[in-house]
Amino acid sequence: MTAPTVSVGPGPHGAWPGESAGDTGGCISWAGLARGMGQLERTGMCRHPIRLRGRIDAVDLATGELRPVYDTGTEPGGVLLTGCGNRRESVCPACSAVYKRDARQLVRAGLSGGKGVPETITGHPCVFATFTAPSFGPVHARRMRGRTVLPCRPRRDHQERRCPHGRDISCPKRHADDDPRLGWALCPDCYDYAAAVLFNARAGDLWRRFTTYLPRQLARLAGLTQQTLRDSCRVRYVKVAEYQARGVIHFHAVIRLDVPGEDYQPPPGRFTTALLCDAIDRAAAAAAVTVGSGPEHPDYPDLTLRFGGQVDTRPIRHGDDLPGTGSKLSARAVGNYIAKYATKTLDAPGLPGRPLATRLDIDALRCPAHHRKMIATAWELGGGKLTPARTRLCRWAHMLGHGGHFLTKSRRYSVTFGQLRRARTAHRKAQRHPGGEHDPWGRPLDETIVLVLSTWAYAGTGYTTTPAAELALASADRARAHDQGDRAA
Repeated sequence: MTAPTVSVGPGPHGAWPGESAGDTGGCISWAGLARGMGQLERTGMCRHPIRLRGRIDAVDLATGELRPVYDTGTEPGGVLLTGCGNRRESVCPACSAVYKRDARQLVRAGLSGGKGVPETITGHPCVFATFTAPSFGPVHARRMRGRTVLPCRPRRDHQERRCPHGRDISCPKRHADDDPRLGWALCPDCYDYAAAVLFNARAGDLWRRFTTYLPRQLARLAGLTQQTLRDSCRVRYVKVAEYQARGVIHFHAVIRLDVPGEDYQPPPGRFTTALLCDAIDRAAAAAAVTVGSGPEHPDYPDLTLRFGGQVDTRPIRHGDDLPGTGSKLSARAVGNYIAKYATKTLDAPGLPGRPLATRLDIDALRCPAHHRKMIATAWELGGGKLTPARTRLCRWAHMLGHGGHFLTKSRRYSVTFGQLRRARTAHRKAQRHPGGEHDPWGRPLDETIVLVLSTWAYAGTGYTTTPAAELALASADRARAHDQGDRAA
């Protein structure tokens, strides 16, 4: 008598442990389905899980006796699946949803308290600031006035006035939000692709210059010396990088003022939110990075990189009756906003997801010509030829030159991702072992009397059977539903 079966999509390339001998043609047994689903649940329904082989053994230090604790041979397929942990929503929605929730908690803790941060943090001067890149040439854009969409680049004299290359750089279209032309250069020959790529590559250095100048501007506006300022006030921040439609990085940041120390005390009364906004504007205008012609960029002249002329600073208010947009931003809206962009990447079809090996890979790309030109420019500035190149710009050409982290924070802004992950691991361990962990001899686990030996080996990435892949396709909808439920709560 065969076990009951359930049909799951097309025929599998291999069978899961627990399937009956007659399970063919895309059918797996209920036992195999239950075991496979249990393993997928432990990965969070990851789309590209990491496969591991190995075992865990315990050694009694008093007697030297060795006993097994766990072996992946008991798992479906003989491997342990673990989540890939990718932050990008386009790559793995399930792991991205976990990263997004952690980012939201990290940002909110520094705005409203919690996770070890006192609720008195709401009384500190706090600003949400946006730092954009300068213009590198005219591009298609979606311009708004209230709720009205304005023409992209209207010009009455477009027949007489053209760019130096003879092209019409006007655009009377009212672009939709999903128009693929958004961000494309109106004249590719006028657009400074090299400067755009170098801005992406040095955006992290430009931010570090800003964080150096901000305390100096605060001291100047408050009428204090820099030493006095360091004794009475410190700058804390968390920032996220976002690609604009033109493929250039800009930053969204939460910037807060605290008293030095680890107890999150408010700064003296002279340090107001208005003072912080003024200091941010001045520091952003002063920050600059010079890219000189040298071994890294031998064919490009000296260039000074700065933020765009309009730095948007908005005070963050607290309260449930505040809107999520406009001049007054709520802490909850800011947390959701930064977490959203921490998991996003450039939304353009055909862009590579991995580093390129040779110049020929760029010619084979099927992405918009504007972004392909940026990738090719990054490769050329990095000195890439037909053979693989090792320079930083070549390694990050697929990211349009930007190779920095997408979410960074100062040390004392709030909790860290590591703390949140360790807390989640401890919570799951407590769920699996309500009475506490025990060793193979039935005693409470004590590492002073039992030595735990773990041996693991990488066995590949992704699913090896069609039924597993079919079940994992629901991960995106599951992650989105979970995230929407958190927002509604």
